[in-house]
Amino acid sequence: MKDPVYVILLAGGSGSRMGAGINKVLLPLGGTPCIARSAEIFRAFADRMVLVCRPEESEAIQKAIRPLSLPFPVDFVPGGDTRQQSVANGLSALPSDGESAAMVLVHDGARCLADPALVSRVLADVTVFGSGVASVGVTDTVKETDLSGFVSRTIDRSSLRAVQTPQGFRLKDLRFAHEKAAEDGFEGTDDAALMEHAGYPVHLSEGSRRNLKLTTKEDLIMAEAFLADDSPLPPYRVGMGYDVHRLTEGRKLILCGVEVPYSLGLLGHSDADVALHALMDALLGAAGLWDIGHHFPDTDARYKGISSMLLLDQVLEALREKGFVPSNVDLTIVAQQPKLSPYIPRMVENLSRALSLPADRVNVKATTTEHLGFEGRGEGISAQAVCMIRQI
Repeated sequence: MKDPVYVILLAGGSGSRMGAGINKVLLPLGGTPCIARSAEIFRAFADRMVLVCRPEESEAIQKAIRPLSLPFPVDFVPGGDTRQQSVANGLSALPSDGESAAMVLVHDGARCLADPALVSRVLADVTVFGSGVASVGVTDTVKETDLSGFVSRTIDRSSLRAVQTPQGFRLKDLRFAHEKAAEDGFEGTDDAALMEHAGYPVHLSEGSRRNLKLTTKEDLIMAEAFLADDSPLPPYRVGMGYDVHRLTEGRKLILCGVEVPYSLGLLGHSDADVALHALMDALLGAAGLWDIGHHFPDTDARYKGISSMLLLDQVLEALREKGFVPSNVDLTIVAQQPKLSPYIPRMVENLSRALSLPADRVNVKATTTEHLGFEGRGEGISAQAVCMIRQI
């Protein structure tokens, strides 16, 4: 079971430097509110999100993210007078026990162009080093000035990094860092500074030049340009999968992770879940990632008898690394016997949970061939799957 991942999404900015008259996170970017884009970044990673905002803007922000149908709970808490107090308020809303391995990502809601690959890098560094802070190298020449406006020295930029978010830490460590900062009266500009103050080593993760923070009108123009550059093709792809397994004695019949009572089961190297195999091939094909035979060869003893639900988790991780998540799936199982309709609701529930999709975006059907072909003769079961994935 993976360590829980919590996200604190900060959305309390005023947008005064943007001159927009409203909170900048509510401004549309490519037709979508910035805060919705920021929340969407964590769809495939978060177990819970705490959205920190001003109470009077809570309703507007809830309305902005509602169409996302996020697969995890979102709690709204009021912000503080400073960024540091706002994060502390977010931390107070997270579970306080059983969290020794829990990770927390703190992200500015105004950084809505971060991508899943960046989140993956940060989380990987938290797992290995205890912290991961998105950052990029400084490309401008940096000068230090005296009080009269003259250059006092030129700073070597080779060791300088510009820090971004998300910033990831162990939850218990960040809590301690905030408590110590409060005790010492220390005020930091970000959570990495609080961790440094508390004596923790802070590891920098590779960020992204696109991960800009929307602060001025010029930032908004650049963000729109990034989106336009990304859209010569629609951000959607379609995949199709097909698989067949022979029915045999002495095997369980597993379909979409559900054990179906029957005298015969499907023959295969893994649990031979023909429905999930078709679905995985559809997902991999849509992302241009070969097929399940390439990723899980039947010559590899690691996959002997393995649950295909576990293999599906690995396929989804491969999609996330390439920047894709499923949008909807449609699956047809072809079997003369047994009758599958009583088990379809559980199949949909399994897939909905695994794919982080609402149930109305997961469709499973069962049909017969009127006794025609190998399925009709009861020799085997086939499955066909169609899916749409989207780039995020």
